[in-house]
Amino acid sequence: MNHNLAFEFSVNKENNTITVQREFAAERPLVWAAYTQKELLDQWWAPKPWKARTKSMDFREGGHWHYAMVGPAGEEHWAWADYKNVRVEEAFEGHDAFTDAEGNINQQMPQSKWEVKFADHGEASTFVSFHITYPDLAQLETTIQMGFKEGLSTAMEGLDALLPTLKN
Repeated sequence: MNHNLAFEFSVNKENNTITVQREFAAERPLVWAAYTQKELLDQWWAPKPWKARTKSMDFREGGHWHYAMVGPAGEEHWAWADYKNVRVEEAFEGHDAFTDAEGNINQQMPQSKWEVKFADHGEASTFVSFHITYPDLAQLETTIQMGFKEGLSTAMEGLDALLPTLKN
């Protein structure tokens, strides 16, 4: 990871939220593509040595992303995101949940609302901010205990490595 790139991760237990702000050394259209195209997401969304594998994706308002995090021993952890309020190259919102391979939501696992925004940050740099809201403190704390910060940080390092290979 380029240690000069901005990265902030904060938890607000009073509001059941996580806020993440991350800078990437690439122009906004390329970073947007990396977050919204399954072929690119599958290359970086999971923290190594895990891999993301998309089962289905329809990135648009009312669409969804159904994917698995696949571990080195072949274990699978499934998730689903419903997309809302998509503003191309600016922002999108979604509802995120753990599921089974068929897309049935696991009510025993955390669910959250994501607001993701993209902004130019200097020359050839993009700032991505996440505002993640949980229905209650227990779901927020479970997410933190599952290693969300570490996993997301590692996945974003994978995006750092991928972006230069996409520039042309």
